[in-house]
Amino acid sequence: MKILFYDTKSYDKDSFQESLKNFPNISIEYTKSDLDPRTAALSEGFDAVCAFVNSNAGAQTLELLHAKGIRLLLMRCAGFNNVDLDAAKKYDIRVMRVPGYSPEAVAEHAMALALASNRRLHKAYNKVRENDFSLSGLMGFNFYQKTAGIIGTGKIGAAMCRICGGFGMKVLAYDVYKNESLKSIVEYVPLDRLLSESDLISLHCPLTDSTYHLIQLDTIKKMKDGVVLVNTSRGALIKTDDLIEGIRMHKFAGVGLDVYEEETNNVFEDRSEEILEHSTTARLLSFPNVMITSHQGFFTREALEAIASTTLRNAVDYTAGRKSENDVN
Repeated sequence: MKILFYDTKSYDKDSFQESLKNFPNISIEYTKSDLDPRTAALSEGFDAVCAFVNSNAGAQTLELLHAKGIRLLLMRCAGFNNVDLDAAKKYDIRVMRVPGYSPEAVAEHAMALALASNRRLHKAYNKVRENDFSLSGLMGFNFYQKTAGIIGTGKIGAAMCRICGGFGMKVLAYDVYKNESLKSIVEYVPLDRLLSESDLISLHCPLTDSTYHLIQLDTIKKMKDGVVLVNTSRGALIKTDDLIEGIRMHKFAGVGLDVYEEETNNVFEDRSEEILEHSTTARLLSFPNVMITSHQGFFTREALEAIASTTLRNAVDYTAGRKSENDVN
């Protein structure tokens, strides 16, 4: 099988080339171009394409891939909200993903954001670099014996529940489906109760029609004053303009974001000018209690290894005609 790998970063190539040693019947050609209607034509002569969560896999792109003979779209990520599944079915393109490459990596980053924003570590770091060792503006609060509210208890959310439990926190959870593995450490509650009782709220749910702008002014007003809010899932779960209004209302002790509404690619790597052109992101960066990272929650050695090996196993399952739990459609 020949795979065209879109939107290649050096770390992608390194991890996939290492995993390819175990898959002798697969070859990969890498391109820095991302998948969209303009670049779909590059797939001619390949059996499959590999893309990321923010690649353009809409109807037009899939139609062009179909015309080039592509019947397999490998998503090297858990999310697939960028894929037009109706069009994929129409053009007989099988879509496969990596649903649980390293839930601990993202959950640990979520807790790092919570701690950093609560204890103002980013601000403290800059103060000390300027030879200012004063404690002004650095006060946080203990997480021990406070309440964590976890929205979404799939693999990543479950890992975050366990981390919060390890901190000695009471853990409330909200999800359409209960995770039975968590029944001894979490209490499932309605969303309104979670919002009103939690000192830390962490988002780990997928982006769907029902979760789009889940966090907006009405839900923000239901939160405790002085809450810490973390999002390592999808940027559009939060309505950014309303988040900014909530920050100005002094609703939040801290906000930690690894994703943002303006995000149009897997990372903002080499696109600092574009970040600053987006007014909402620039405005968020102006608040001292906001900690923003560059969509790096997944970015550990273990996660990259798991992404590569699972993606390539998906390709093998496709070639063998096997069904897989990683099938999207």
